[in-house]
Amino acid sequence: MAEVFAAVDLGASSGRVVTGRFGDGGLELAEVHRFPNEPVRCRGTLRWDIRSLYKGLTDGLRAAVERHGELSGIGIDTWAVDYGLLDASGTLLADPAHYRDTRTAAGVDRVHAVVPPARLYATTGIQFQPFNTVFQLAAEELAAVSSVVLIPDLLSYWLTGELGTERTNASTTGLLDPRTGEWSAELFGELGLRQDLFPPLRDPGVAAGSYEGCPVYTVGSHDTASAVVAVPAASDRFAYISCGTWSLVGLELDEPVLTEQARLANFTNERGVDGKIRFLRNVMGLWLLQEVQRELGLGLGYLLDAAARSAPGRSVVDATDPRFLPPGGMAARITAACRETGQPEPRDPGELARCVLDSLAVAYREAIADATRLSGHQVDAIHLVGGGARNELLCRLTAEACGVPVYAGPTEATAAGNLLVQARAAGALDGSLQDLRTLLRATHPPHPHHPE
Repeated sequence: MAEVFAAVDLGASSGRVVTGRFGDGGLELAEVHRFPNEPVRCRGTLRWDIRSLYKGLTDGLRAAVERHGELSGIGIDTWAVDYGLLDASGTLLADPAHYRDTRTAAGVDRVHAVVPPARLYATTGIQFQPFNTVFQLAAEELAAVSSVVLIPDLLSYWLTGELGTERTNASTTGLLDPRTGEWSAELFGELGLRQDLFPPLRDPGVAAGSYEGCPVYTVGSHDTASAVVAVPAASDRFAYISCGTWSLVGLELDEPVLTEQARLANFTNERGVDGKIRFLRNVMGLWLLQEVQRELGLGLGYLLDAAARSAPGRSVVDATDPRFLPPGGMAARITAACRETGQPEPRDPGELARCVLDSLAVAYREAIADATRLSGHQVDAIHLVGGGARNELLCRLTAEACGVPVYAGPTEATAAGNLLVQARAAGALDGSLQDLRTLLRATHPPHPHHPE
């Protein structure tokens, strides 16, 4: 008998509930509900409208039950680093602050004054980003706070009444030791943080409680951790690009790489499902193209067609440059970056979009080359998963830039990985990560793009 699970997958601009039906040796995906994720500015701070997101996910779960009759499990994944603050009664003190809010600048200085960047990296293995949880907490007033609960764990808590901290997402905070998978007691002490500030750690693929009689399971609750589960690789000699608003580019390893060279190359060591390490670099991703599209008011298809007709490699900017992080004015910032580096400025929307896509392809090439050099792990294929897998021009440019085949898909990698981990936890599937990937590859084969 087929079993149906529901993946709650929240991204920076929208959330959705996707069901997965496991039967006849395959996985059938269906999006049953989608809802917006629209941050709000409150008293000068950019915040997530978390109650609206909770309503969206519960509406989606009802839609899933209406469609399938009964669910065998629920799992939640979201973006990383952000959190809610609970008081001693378990009440949320305020809507969670958004990682793009500027309040964290002071937190960076406070943390680095106590723990220098080199030692922080050697302890946690996390790439410097000004919005990392450790810096956000340093900018908070925590006197009235009983618990810090990461976003997917907060939503799971509201569903089940059970508190916990899922380990893959905990690893993004800048407070977890990647070698042990446990909190760094030394770091908590040096930063003046209580040891019990976060609820107890728990692994992906365990029971997290129940919602209206349906089991809730932990999954790779950092969305990239779930996406990497669904990389349909045939061997371990692969690199991945989880391509959405952000592009997470890297390798799956057995051990972290904590060298000074890795820190200077701005690589991160995040935990994955089954104790794997996601050794990766954050690249700004499709955010650049999304902002250009929004500013110009043009359709994505029009922009991509115009980009395909534009001259290749005319201008390339650094897609990891923090200047591209804030919303608004993206076209002007890209043009300024071209001018400052002595390159031709984009003259029309097609050249602007081509600059973005060429820049992403180059950033992917550099990240993969650096990852293989720093880890000693060689690759002969790149798997590009997530929404960017629909962008055939980006996939082709990436294959040409990297000189190895790019396999595109699945586009629904995050939801698929979420569902695979749930199904294994519930006993509907068994086996290793490679077994899960083999099942997915058979039912959702990726599309190859070979370098010319």
